Amino acid sequence: MLKINMYKRENGTYGVRNRIAVIPTVACVNHVAEKIASMVSLADAYTHPYGCDQLGYDLELSFNCLKKMGTHPNNGAVLVLGLGCEEILPEKLYNEIKKEQPNTELIIMQENGGTDFCVDLGVKICRNFEKILSEQERVETDISNLTIGVECGGSDFTSGIASNPSVGMFTGRITQLGAKVVFGETTELMGAEKIIENLCQNEEIFNFITSKIKDIEDTAINMHVDLRGTQPSPGNIEGGLSTIEEKSLGGICKIGKSQIVDAINFGESAVKAGVTFVNTPGNDIACSLGLSCAGAQIIIFTTGKGTPMGFACAPVIKVTANKNIFEIMNENFDLNLSEIVEGSLSIKEGGEMVFNKVIETAEGNETCAEKLGHREFSLYRVSPILT
Repeated sequence: MLKINMYKRENGTYGVRNRIAVIPTVACVNHVAEKIASMVSLADAYTHPYGCDQLGYDLELSFNCLKKMGTHPNNGAVLVLGLGCEEILPEKLYNEIKKEQPNTELIIMQENGGTDFCVDLGVKICRNFEKILSEQERVETDISNLTIGVECGGSDFTSGIASNPSVGMFTGRITQLGAKVVFGETTELMGAEKIIENLCQNEEIFNFITSKIKDIEDTAINMHVDLRGTQPSPGNIEGGLSTIEEKSLGGICKIGKSQIVDAINFGESAVKAGVTFVNTPGNDIACSLGLSCAGAQIIIFTTGKGTPMGFACAPVIKVTANKNIFEIMNENFDLNLSEIVEGSLSIKEGGEMVFNKVIETAEGNETCAEKLGHREFSLYRVSPILT
C-alpha cells in the first residue's frame, strides 16, 4: 500500500495542513475575525453573512457546517468568535468542536470587550496555537486516509475532453488504493442520468441522485424560471458548451468509470472507500463547502475559462486544458493539460500528472491558490430570510 505523510488528529482523522480556523458564529464579528487572521500566518477567517435570521433546518445546517470546519482534519486549532446574542450559539459551537479538537478556544465579544480588545486577545490565543502546532510533525499513514473532492467551474469544451477525463483517471487509481473521492454539483448532472445509473452500485443510490436532480427541476418550474439562464452560464456557452446536457456529460467524466458507492446530503460525511455523491449546488464556493464537510482534505478544481478561487480549509488544485487561459492566468494554475487537446499527451498521462500533484499537495507543497492567499469561505443558505 502507498504511504504518505500527514498530521494525525485526536479524533483519528488525518490532515494535509496544520492551520488555525478563526470561526465567527455571526456576520457581526466578521471584521474582528479577519483582523485576527491577518495578524497570524497560520490563521484563516471563516467569515460568512449568517448566524442570525435563520430558522429550522437552515440554522441547523449552518451550525453543522461550522462545526465540520472546526473539526476538519486540516485544522490543528480553532478559535470560535461570537458576539453573544446570535442564533448560532457560540458556547454550543465551541463545546461541540472541543469534543474532537482539544486546541479550541472561545471569545464572546459582549462578555469580553470591544473590537480592539478582542482582536488583541484573539491574536494572543492564535499565536499560542502557532507554538503548539509548530511542535507537531507529520506521521506516515496509508493513502486510504485521504478524501479528495473533485469539482469543475467555468467549464469550456476542453473540460469535457481533457481536464475532467484526466481527473477521472486519477479517481480510478486513488479509489483502487482505498481512498475516498467525493463529487457534487447536482445541477450539472442533468442529462447524464443514464451514465450515472450505470455507475451506481445499487438502485437506491441512483434514485437518491435522480430525486435531487428532479428537486432542482421542480424548483425552477415553480419559480417560473428557465434554467438555461444559468445552466450553462454565458461563459460556458462562450467556451463551446451549448446545453446543460453537454455540460453534464463533460462534468461526470471527473469520476471516470469508478462505481458510485454512496450518496449523501449536504453537510454529511463520506464514510465509504470509493466514490460518494454529495448533494451540492453548482456554485463553486458552496460546492467546495459541501465537499469539505464530506471530509475532503484536498479539492481538484478543473476549469476552462479560469478562476482564482481557493477554499479556507482545503488546498485547491487548479487544472486547465485551455492553453490560452493558462497563458493569461498561469499564476493561478497548478496543472496545464492543454497538450491533451493538442494530441501530444494522453488522458492516462494527464491522470498521472493529477495523481502526482495530489500526493505532493498532501505532503505539504502549497497550491497556487494557497500561495496567492485565496482562502475563500461562505456558508450555504437553503431558506429565505423571514425576520
